Amino acid sequence: MPDKTLRMRRAGRTDANRPIMLAIAGDSAAGKTTLTRGLVDALGPGRCVSLCADDYHRYDRSERRGLPFTALHPDCNHVEIMEQHLQLLATGAPILKPVYDHSTGELTRPELVEPAQVVIVEGLLPLHTKLSRACFDVTVYLDPPEEIRRGWKVARDTGARGYSEDQVLAELERREPESEAYIRPQRAHADVVVRFAPIESRDDPADTPLSATVSLRPTIAHPDLSGVLQPGLSRAMHLTLERDADGRPVESLHVHGYAPREESVAVEKAIWTALGEPDRDTPECLGRIGDRRSEPLTIAQLLLLYHLIGVDR
Repeated sequence: MPDKTLRMRRAGRTDANRPIMLAIAGDSAAGKTTLTRGLVDALGPGRCVSLCADDYHRYDRSERRGLPFTALHPDCNHVEIMEQHLQLLATGAPILKPVYDHSTGELTRPELVEPAQVVIVEGLLPLHTKLSRACFDVTVYLDPPEEIRRGWKVARDTGARGYSEDQVLAELERREPESEAYIRPQRAHADVVVRFAPIESRDDPADTPLSATVSLRPTIAHPDLSGVLQPGLSRAMHLTLERDADGRPVESLHVHGYAPREESVAVEKAIWTALGEPDRDTPECLGRIGDRRSEPLTIAQLLLLYHLIGVDR
């Protein structure tokens, strides 16, 4: 189905079977699963379903060892099948999705996915093609600095996937050309770009939580934050108008990791109230990174919930 036809078909549907589609793209270990998990838990399993675009790998880990490209290359993935499945989900139909087990590197039994009110698709290549992009209402790209992402990948792959540090670093170098060719270009197609990083102009202690810059592109309507950006909360968050990497104007929301927690919590409550949930506390599942809580991550997730709940109304 051509992307224009798909957009027209979705726009004409008003029944309850038409889900809200959110894409979260980014390189390996950029934080996609962490961001997704908080959103899924906040919305609840009856309202939200998530899937990983990496399940569409064409080869398992042992087969990839003999190939001239890595899992980041489109030829290493069933991109056409992913497109078909995204079209089905976007129009309210179920799919039988392949499953790639990241812990073993094996392709396992496929699973049935029934679209809920919200469908979140996270992975390496969900925004790679024009047709797949046409399936989504909101698109996000995670863009941490490379030195931070590499540190996250080393920590994850040595701790959870059985690799040595030298193996992880060697694989990062092997993947770099494909990251540049296929993963990073997806940033240009995102409505929201999220970057977790220290603030370069500050000399904060090493244990200071990372700050976040949330770039809100004018490709979709973003929430009015004027009621949240009060003078007394400026240490927690401020908004600037900037030029993006492609030269287009973009609103950048700067969420400060060094801010006192009580100020960040006040911002979170204000956004949560704007979602129409004044009688319920901000979900504790938001902002979770292991056993820690990141207030900038919480605020980034709340802004995405605003889009998901707002579209749902």
